[in-house]
Amino acid sequence: MDLDALSAIHAFALQVLQVFAMLFAFALVLLVLYVVYMYLSDISQTKQAIRRNFPVLGRFRYQFEHLGEFFRQYFFSLDREEMPFNRAQRSWVYRAAKNVDSTLAFGSTRPLNQPGDIIFLNHPFPTLAKDAVPAREVTVGEGVARKPYTTGAFFNISGMSFGALSVPAVTALSKGAAKAGIWLNTGEGGLSSHHLSGGCDIVFQIGTAKYGVRDAEGNLSDEKLREVAAHEPVKMFELKLSQGAKPGKGGILPGVKVTPEIAHVRGIPAGMDSISPNGHPEFKDVEGLLDMINHIRDVTGKPTGFKCVVGNSDWLHALCKAILERGEESAPDFITIDSADGGSGAAPQSLMDYMGLPLNRSLPLVVDLLQEYGLRERVKVICAGKLLTPSMVAWALAMGADFINCGRGFMFALGCIQAMQCNRNTCPTGVTTHNPDLQQGLDPMDKSERVYNYARNMEYEVGTIAHSCGVSEPRGLRRSHVEVINERGQPVPLPELVRAVKPESVIASDRGHD
Repeated sequence: MDLDALSAIHAFALQVLQVFAMLFAFALVLLVLYVVYMYLSDISQTKQAIRRNFPVLGRFRYQFEHLGEFFRQYFFSLDREEMPFNRAQRSWVYRAAKNVDSTLAFGSTRPLNQPGDIIFLNHPFPTLAKDAVPAREVTVGEGVARKPYTTGAFFNISGMSFGALSVPAVTALSKGAAKAGIWLNTGEGGLSSHHLSGGCDIVFQIGTAKYGVRDAEGNLSDEKLREVAAHEPVKMFELKLSQGAKPGKGGILPGVKVTPEIAHVRGIPAGMDSISPNGHPEFKDVEGLLDMINHIRDVTGKPTGFKCVVGNSDWLHALCKAILERGEESAPDFITIDSADGGSGAAPQSLMDYMGLPLNRSLPLVVDLLQEYGLRERVKVICAGKLLTPSMVAWALAMGADFINCGRGFMFALGCIQAMQCNRNTCPTGVTTHNPDLQQGLDPMDKSERVYNYARNMEYEVGTIAHSCGVSEPRGLRRSHVEVINERGQPVPLPELVRAVKPESVIASDRGHD
């Protein structure tokens, strides 16, 4: 090959390289422009907190989630294997909160043979739409509190304190709860202006540290109780004995989350760990508990009850007997039963994993005890613990609960992705952080609509289950409408299963009333 030919080939190769270089530079410019476009468009939108806080990486998350549906057959399906909430549960909440189609195709991914799984018994003649009615109203504190509380809402927002949750999260919950007609429990962190911003009904929780209603020495202040009760939206008071995340230990709010505003609301120094006592120093027995409940109700004039995780049940017998000796007017207006399934709060793993009874044991135990002592109508039952899908809410109503509280379901409605950063002030969706850069991803107005949608769609689907069972409204569900898969993989009527696990003390009480 002569020199001229080599020179021509070399010149051609250089031209090709120049073309590729130009194309690469052009592609690089397009990529940069696309990234800039994604950044600018994502930080300006308010629908998705992850995309707003992490404009580029966040967009890939949603793309991978969508592509996963098409590659499902090539990888292990984790729809129902993730903990504490699996993908199927979270997906239902997300769809309900966004008010998009919640129907599925190609069959259920539930195996329907795992011990503990519930099955509802459909009626051959279901309730027709024209015969369906809203959930009946329930009155708490009737004939005892000066201002009893009446509501038809059976699905409400559980106690999550200001401090554990961010300002925009509390604001969104308040506004969404008001639109949905449900209550918002303050948690033990006191009452802030953000709780009141939406005008929803409020349950004020009093923890062991008495945040928001404490005097300079940390004791319960009647004056501050009256100030809180003077707010018309505050409908009830709840004395917290324990919570599902950490039975036997008080609340824990790391100092990094104790901002000046939170410190002011709680009545504590800013920047220091907020550690509540593991019990109320004012009382050590059921007599003292009843004294405290009656005192709070007398001072505020509003229904008062207590919240606890059930473990040892002997004290519940003692409580019921003390009520009967004093008179039914001395009873708590409600009992909130929290399941030992852990919550969003910071907690020692040993308590979160091993302490207390789960709700499927404690709820029927308390309902049946109240029934045995003739107090079921007087004392309303509220329950909480991973009840964030229609089937579990319907189960709780069938088991005997008057109301269901949910915390983490509403966190998902706010945009939570189960990043498990609740106690670290690094929540990427702005729900449980006080970092302004992360909070800006959570738009309260948009998320309040999702809170409303979630509550409304929950009410609708629980109603759908009730109608399929042949009753006209959700509170018409009974244990006879449910069967539970036993250890052999066979469905067993729920009433039989509940009788089989009754403690000896309850069985003895049954015999005493025969």
